[in-house]
Amino acid sequence: MIEQAIFQLADRGATDPGMMVVSGPSGYGKSVAAAWAKARHRAYYLQLDDFVTRKSLLVQLCLVLGLSVDGKPPKGTIQQLAERVAAQLHQARRPLIIDEFDFAIDKNLVMAVFSIYEMSRASIILIGEEAMPAKLKKWEKFDGRVLDTLYAEPVSLEDARRLARAKNALPLADDLLAHLVKIARGSVRRVSNNLRKIFETGAAEGWDHCDLARWGDRPLQQADVKRRAS
Repeated sequence: MIEQAIFQLADRGATDPGMMVVSGPSGYGKSVAAAWAKARHRAYYLQLDDFVTRKSLLVQLCLVLGLSVDGKPPKGTIQQLAERVAAQLHQARRPLIIDEFDFAIDKNLVMAVFSIYEMSRASIILIGEEAMPAKLKKWEKFDGRVLDTLYAEPVSLEDARRLARAKNALPLADDLLAHLVKIARGSVRRVSNNLRKIFETGAAEGWDHCDLARWGDRPLQQADVKRRAS
């Protein structure tokens, strides 16, 4: 999904918007996909947190964009830092991925990112939870610069097979993998956590394979039926 966003932005016309939104519930693999896309496409990547402010956003962007001096961000006013960030994004022509963008919404920093986009015309991908696209409608000017919104898909049986193969551990039967998908309720993270637990148990027990019957009633991590309130 993140790579699809990068491709769409790369193919956009000269007058098309340059931001993409990727949303989905926690655990759906958005950050993992972002890390993969970062490595494959040399994208800049920034993950926000609850402490972000206008100044810290720009400082973190300076560090991510390689604008540090002796490991420290450049000095200057907020406006000067914003101009440095925008100039680097414009010159580098590399996509910028901002993860956990919900924090920017909560801290009223949406228009700060809008200004950086307007100054740089860079390709910017914003990742957040499922309610984020609706929240962004509050800022009409910002929403008008969004080329498209992509939605993370829940984990599938094929996803679970790929995750299991990537671990290069003992073979797992489809009935066990299907059970992991069912109790994960869409979360890639929970499937991955449970695979780790199964592989560790299998190594300790000396198993050469595992199916649902062999696993039995051993505990596994399950998703809460109730959704976290947005």
